[in-house]
Amino acid sequence: MVGAAGLGSRLDGTVSAQLMRLMVRSARAAGVDERQLDRVPGTGEVLLSGELNRLPMRSLLRLWELIAQARPGAGSGAAIAAAAPLGTLDTWDYLVTTGASLADSLRAAQPYHRLVTAAAEGFDLSGDSDLTIGYRTTADDPAVASVVNEYVLAYYLRRAREATGRPLVPTRVSFGHPAPADRAHLITVFGTDSIEFDAEADAITFHADDARAPLPRADPMLANLMRSHAELVLASARPVADPLDAFRIALAAALDAGDPSLARVAKTLAMSQRTLQRHLAEHDTSWRDELDLLRYERAKALLDQGNSTATVAQRLAFSDDRALRKAYHRWTGTTPTSRIE
Repeated sequence: MVGAAGLGSRLDGTVSAQLMRLMVRSARAAGVDERQLDRVPGTGEVLLSGELNRLPMRSLLRLWELIAQARPGAGSGAAIAAAAPLGTLDTWDYLVTTGASLADSLRAAQPYHRLVTAAAEGFDLSGDSDLTIGYRTTADDPAVASVVNEYVLAYYLRRAREATGRPLVPTRVSFGHPAPADRAHLITVFGTDSIEFDAEADAITFHADDARAPLPRADPMLANLMRSHAELVLASARPVADPLDAFRIALAAALDAGDPSLARVAKTLAMSQRTLQRHLAEHDTSWRDELDLLRYERAKALLDQGNSTATVAQRLAFSDDRALRKAYHRWTGTTPTSRIE
């Protein structure tokens, strides 16, 4: 069961790369300027492409702010859910759709909510018969919170419909924010005019018959497998807590691509070389030192796997195997050949 104190503290204040990818796409669709996106930490392609990367919650909240500013009013949150088909949020999406029933799926998935977002973002389930899903965002700005909560409730309605294979209609939808001037779009999205505003909680409720009906896609073995996978994903997650974490991920990707230059890494991180060097200096390191350490660790692993010095030199972007041998002697006082022997 997820819940170790060490794991919780390590992932506190972070969200999944999958959710961040969805939000970056949504920000672009809402018309947010690319220059504004570039200034949001954790939105670079190399960071978003790492399935195990955990990005700062503050960056997610900034994206929500930009979307709320670019597309204010009712409907902007629901539009994000409409652009997120099953599988968008990876493991979480399948956890909430493969149980015996909708209620069983959500209750089994609840302990793994950190797969998607930070633990501080509240995900609640209640009801002895009808099933109510509640959400509490940490966004302080009411205008931003209204977009977040609209997305979340629309997301769970979409997943419920995908899980059951039926156009479910909730018995009740409630929002903590005031009623918009025009509710027509929300009535269309949720399929009901039973929408309450200025409520005590942001929540969506499903009738007991819908919540407990057997799911067509129910698969007990897959559900157990997804929970095991969720444990593994959480245990293997890589928090990107500061610029140094982001730099190391970008540097490793650049080395894989054969060009670990300062210029390439800085461009990947959407910052100037001077700014990147300053960030590294604040952490008592440098591009050259980090590249040297990464090459040393990679060289040891590749040589242990039986690769030739020529192959290792090429993989680590050395000019030739002579340059690798020279670096290896500096690192260890020995030669790569003696290590292999």
